[in-house]
Amino acid sequence: MIRIVVADDQALIRSALATTLDLEDDLEVVGQAGTCAEAVEACAASRPDVVLLDVQMPDGGLGVEDCIDAIPALRAGAPDAHVVVLTTFGRPGYLRRAMEAGAVGFMVKDAPIDRLLESIRRAATGLRVVDPDLAAASLSIGASPLAEKEALVLAASAGGASTHAIAQSVHLSEGTVRNYLSSAIGKLGARNRAEALRLATENGWV
Repeated sequence: MIRIVVADDQALIRSALATTLDLEDDLEVVGQAGTCAEAVEACAASRPDVVLLDVQMPDGGLGVEDCIDAIPALRAGAPDAHVVVLTTFGRPGYLRRAMEAGAVGFMVKDAPIDRLLESIRRAATGLRVVDPDLAAASLSIGASPLAEKEALVLAASAGGASTHAIAQSVHLSEGTVRNYLSSAIGKLGARNRAEALRLATENGWV
């Protein structure tokens, strides 16, 4: 029996997926989670074989940007768990980050259910399961060109936040924030910070 934790902040999707998986003779959902912190707790409590982990969930107080950043903590509590990132956001940068964080798989939510079931069974044996189109795109775009602080400041600029507001949120001076934003815009070949943020987001770099 393959034991599974399903982590998705949309309760309807989470419960529907759990119900579908439980219909399979060799699959058993042993935990569910709606935040990154709950996913870590559920894995530590149930020690699953496979974790289906959504990317964009509330952190639940874990202090992470998204659930990809929670993968190391998740695996620390459940060392034998194989993480498959299951997300609406099929971004090549997310794929690269997920693999670097220790995931064995990356699937988009609109994949056929038969493919998902096969992926779970393969992941349970330790095999990699990656959407082939995303894999090709990830190889073509390469790693993020942004330094950690550049990505942090660019992400904080979402919604048109002022330089002062960004500086307060990331605990840097306004001059340093301007420098990081300018550097990020240059590296991404963007015309302004809004375009830089869009490009970085589309590629999963922030």
